[in-house]
Amino acid sequence: MITISRSLGSCLALALLGASPALQSTSASAEELAELGAGIVLSQLSEEQGSQVARIVRLLPDGSLQILSEGFYSARDPDVSFDGERILFSGKRRATSRWQIYEMAPDGSGVRQVVDTPMDCRQPIYQSTFYVITSDEPWRQISFVGWTDAQHSSLYSAKLDGTAVRRITHTPYGETDPFLMPDGRILFAGRQNNRPEPGDRDRVALFATNLDGTDYAIFAGDEGARFKRMPCVTAQRLAVFVESEEPTPDGAGRLAAVSTRRNLHSHRELTGPSDGLYHSPAPLPNGEILVSRRPADGGGSHGVYRLDPASGRVTPIYDDPQRDDIQAKSLSPRSEPDGRSSVVNAEDPTGILYGLDVYTTDLEQREWLAPGSVKRLRVFEGVPERNPSASGSAPRPRTRKLGEIDVERDGSFNIRVPANTPIRLQLLDEDGLALRTCDWIWVRNKEARGCIGCHEDAELTPENRMVEAVTKPSISLMPPAKKRRAVEFERDVEPIVSDRCADSGCHVDAGIRGSRRQDLVPYLKRTARTSPLVWHLLGRDTSRPWDEVAPGASGRAIPLECSASVAEQEKKIIIEWIDLGAQ
Repeated sequence: MITISRSLGSCLALALLGASPALQSTSASAEELAELGAGIVLSQLSEEQGSQVARIVRLLPDGSLQILSEGFYSARDPDVSFDGERILFSGKRRATSRWQIYEMAPDGSGVRQVVDTPMDCRQPIYQSTFYVITSDEPWRQISFVGWTDAQHSSLYSAKLDGTAVRRITHTPYGETDPFLMPDGRILFAGRQNNRPEPGDRDRVALFATNLDGTDYAIFAGDEGARFKRMPCVTAQRLAVFVESEEPTPDGAGRLAAVSTRRNLHSHRELTGPSDGLYHSPAPLPNGEILVSRRPADGGGSHGVYRLDPASGRVTPIYDDPQRDDIQAKSLSPRSEPDGRSSVVNAEDPTGILYGLDVYTTDLEQREWLAPGSVKRLRVFEGVPERNPSASGSAPRPRTRKLGEIDVERDGSFNIRVPANTPIRLQLLDEDGLALRTCDWIWVRNKEARGCIGCHEDAELTPENRMVEAVTKPSISLMPPAKKRRAVEFERDVEPIVSDRCADSGCHVDAGIRGSRRQDLVPYLKRTARTSPLVWHLLGRDTSRPWDEVAPGASGRAIPLECSASVAEQEKKIIIEWIDLGAQ
């Protein structure tokens, strides 16, 4: 057992960070350490022979430090059971091992491996009880992040005995940082609006889902900084997280929060740019949080602090200047959220997705998307690419069309789609141009999931009425995988541009030189309706009032002789190619 001076830890933290004008820094007293009950467990990171390794330690109320992860090459991500009697963590026995999930007692004894999978498993959390209608009694599960490669991760669940490992999130990108909320849902970080084009900027937002992956929804995204990570929920039902405008190597940033009662419209900053860089907040029983912090200039190491979100008071707890001290958790017992039931049935390969009214939106003016303007609904799936991008960001998925249907007169729809598959929905106008596109979503096996509108304010309550689509059987959009059509440039678009347009006067007059994809990129935008290429093709500006386009921009009509040579189906192919990602 290693003993560290409490006063030394406090002095080192203050010397590194200084007193912030926005936060009242004080030293932790023996009484304050005693308030932490059985102490805290945390991860310590260090560089050894050019590699980052970690260990899990316990800081006891008397200020002594106990190493818990002896026998592991690297161990981190501790999570404490509801009764405070067990610790879940991720570990590697050897440098060449994959990360797997283990459990141990608070003193480091009784280590057992929980899951053994062919992927790297990280960031485990305890779930509350879980049950299905056919089970004799509920059981306990865990959730964790499974990495299939360096850029693709998903949330998984498993029983505490390591059986029944199941994937519960299904976007084509990745999810991290799960936290079990007091209402029994999992809060986590994931990519938002992932359809990048030149000039676009990625966002990482917070999402929530049930324990089985059903009812996935945005939790906090549009307000505040672009990157949100490492959420937790305090005893006062305040969701606290780390956010930044640019990604940092370790994910550290400022602290911000939203109320769980109005999570979409209550964002506020807890710390400012000069207050330091924060990492891995975790709740304490009294409403405060444990959090790690390092200097705002990015230097120094992370130390552990205790912070009161209400008053801004911050108390140094512990800092080893040779290591990053992160992921601190209280070993005190905590309330267990209510259990959750599930309708998911793996024997059903489909799920149902219905919408009540596509004309219910978050647009500034309702008449911008007037009733009758939406003609059809296009549905397509995302197939993740497995090749890392040069920029290091997650590559865009390839898209394949599942089908199109007519939208009911009242704006409703009701479709059956493949389960556990990332899909996107697009509302189409009379020209087949996408008016609105949703983020990547999914349905689980046998799930019936509904939405109020299209990008609607999620705090609204829908009208209590029976819509046309739900009075009819669901329309199946379940083509076999080999018939799910992708629209690709080389196969579908280049022949049209090359054969019909490349040598035409209108093509040259429009400023387009050549028929390769890179020749067309300057004329492509986020959607076909805002693309000058489509304006030229259709002979008019097809942008909508909510689009940001250059003032006075317009499309140049194709001469009659050229228009006759470009069939309507060929125009549709070009439009679909752009709206499905211009792959």
